[in-house]
Amino acid sequence: MTQKEQQQLGKTLWDIADNLRGAMNADDFRDYMLSFLFLRYLSSNYEESAKKELGKDYPQLEDDDKRNPLSVWYANNESDVVEFEKQMRRKVHYVVQPQHLWSSIAEMARTQNDDLLETLVRGFDYIENQSFENAFQGLFSEINLNSEKLGKTHTDRNAKLCVIIQKIAEGIKDFSTDSDTLGDAYEYLIGQFAAGSGKKAGEFYTPQQISSILSEIVTLDSQDPTQGPKIRLEKVLDFASGSGSLLLNVRKRIKENGGNVGKIYGQEKNITTYNLARMNMLLHGMKDTEFEIFHGDTLLNQWDELNEMNPSKKLEFDAIVANPPFSLRWEPNEAMAEDFRFKSYGLAPKSAADFAFLLHGFHFLSQNGTMAIILPHGVLFRGGAEEKIRTKLLKDNHIDTVIGLPSNLFYSTGIPVSILILKRCKRYEDVLFINASDHFEKGKRQNTLSEEHFDKIIETYKYRNEVPRYSKRVSMEEIEKQGYNLNISRYVNTSVEEEKIDLREVNLKLVEINKNIKAATDRHNEFLKELGLPLI
Repeated sequence: MTQKEQQQLGKTLWDIADNLRGAMNADDFRDYMLSFLFLRYLSSNYEESAKKELGKDYPQLEDDDKRNPLSVWYANNESDVVEFEKQMRRKVHYVVQPQHLWSSIAEMARTQNDDLLETLVRGFDYIENQSFENAFQGLFSEINLNSEKLGKTHTDRNAKLCVIIQKIAEGIKDFSTDSDTLGDAYEYLIGQFAAGSGKKAGEFYTPQQISSILSEIVTLDSQDPTQGPKIRLEKVLDFASGSGSLLLNVRKRIKENGGNVGKIYGQEKNITTYNLARMNMLLHGMKDTEFEIFHGDTLLNQWDELNEMNPSKKLEFDAIVANPPFSLRWEPNEAMAEDFRFKSYGLAPKSAADFAFLLHGFHFLSQNGTMAIILPHGVLFRGGAEEKIRTKLLKDNHIDTVIGLPSNLFYSTGIPVSILILKRCKRYEDVLFINASDHFEKGKRQNTLSEEHFDKIIETYKYRNEVPRYSKRVSMEEIEKQGYNLNISRYVNTSVEEEKIDLREVNLKLVEINKNIKAATDRHNEFLKELGLPLI
């Protein structure tokens, strides 16, 4: 499917969502819409795999036969069902029973079946709890099919679901249902819902253009980016993963360059967003063995896999990307001062957890890895505890690049933000500053970065180019003189120097102009005199 067709599918689905949600909050309707799209993908993938597994035994039905082929096979082969499902769990890692498949659900919606709501409830419950080794446990926990937001009575809710599902089924029937297509449509919808959610969107979505900058940078060779992208990343982490778009972008970049990723790891505190991320992974064709998303608080480090005290068993990541909540208030206790993540640097202040997030990620960065994190500009110059942390990171030569982005790029905030690139082993002793704050395309609600802007940032980072009023390599000596202040404008001033004016030269020009005016006036008066008209 072409990119245009993929965008058209996304737009078709968004139009359905926009028209059907009525008075329902966009965030609430998002969860229904995306869950149904996810069920559509699971069903399509499962039925294709079932066809291959059953081969010539897979029922071939007439066009006017609205039954699901798999339901026909189940009815005719009851004694073989258990073994078949065991084999499917082994091969595709989950089971969707025939009555819960999208084609069956869509047919119930088309015929306005009164049992649709209950069938969906049972279907979601089965997928979550009986599908395969709890891989999908709690996946639909935030979808309340009995919510009054769908309707006041059971009948009203059932009727509303019939309409929603029927419209989705009609909208996507002419499009491909492969993982790339539905995955891209899912991402498109997440972006559209994020735009409609305003500030809440910061909890789960990083705009694609910014996500692409981080993804491109962490996939380049860490020691010498001019060598191009790495062929393999063993482990990739996003410890504030939201809907998982950043992780998927890293995977996509590596794959486009002929490489691959061993496993991707994400952590997300918000339960709804955590479920979105898991669906997003699966919708992009990832097996449950290829990713691990953990539901828990990053600052408290509630993930046992990342709490290993033995350095030899510590998980390390080749690439780390993150867009954590900006300047989040937190409550560090005395014990946290001894936490292995913070012990060498000190604790971030209660008023802003920005450096706590940064130090969490940096602790797990491998020797040859690259970390790219989005943070507010305040981390570059604020004093106190943050100055102490920033100073040690600089003295240890771990801060590689500071990129300043334009304002109003995010749905969640209008402030300009920065990208910090960190490495454990750096080839250069200086810090590259890129001031891209004035390079953007202005929009009505959001500013955007064009492909040209993206390319300029990446090329500047890759070759450490120095461009007037855009980028500069700054020695540690100079940064030390500035009190370890990383405020970008101290090093890269975007203002254009005003042209110096020579007042004597200006005066001479004015005298010459006055002479010319007098000469022209005298000539004009001579003409008027000859014509007998009043002089000027």
